[in-house]
Amino acid sequence: MIVRTLVIGTIMENTYILGSEDSGDCVIIDPGGEPDRVLEEVETLELRVGMILNTHGHGDHVGGVAGIKNATNATYGIHEADAGMLKSDNSWIATMMPGFQDPPEPDINVIHEQILEVGDIRIRVIETPGHTQGGVCYYTEGLLFTGDTLFQGSIGRSDLPGGNGRLLIQNILSRLMSLPTDTIVYPGHGPESTVGREKLTNPFLLGSII
Repeated sequence: MIVRTLVIGTIMENTYILGSEDSGDCVIIDPGGEPDRVLEEVETLELRVGMILNTHGHGDHVGGVAGIKNATNATYGIHEADAGMLKSDNSWIATMMPGFQDPPEPDINVIHEQILEVGDIRIRVIETPGHTQGGVCYYTEGLLFTGDTLFQGSIGRSDLPGGNGRLLIQNILSRLMSLPTDTIVYPGHGPESTVGREKLTNPFLLGSII
């Protein structure tokens, strides 16, 4: 499996290209902006965009969706509980995320344990509300895309509208830390990690592992 990380804007948001060497298909996860740059990388990798997925609806993760969808007609998915956030006034963030456009209506509402298929790529949806009400993570073949749910050595904020810190930690522990320890964690900001590393070193989880 191919994973490419593009760091977008002054907020340093991680946009991911998840691609298959065999089928040539790819999924774009959390395109925060710079859609032309993302599409150039897709072309360099000789891939086709079949789906665009958001882990949640905050403005710094959705600003590139429209540009990529308009260019590729890819299916766009987000959790229903965060779909309403797509209509929020994101003008404050547009200056920090080059190429920002208001996102379109989703084509699909992703749900817990749903399997999304693009070519030979199979992605499992894991609901992890707490940072937002509709926060999800995406898991495939030992790779976990966590958005702003889990970071290297930290967890997502829960002091924003729709946040719930206790629920966030509960979902991380029960739904993410139960994955194989060598699972690579690709967060919405900052460097990658592994489930095993976070079990051992994440101060927000220490003493709480179930």
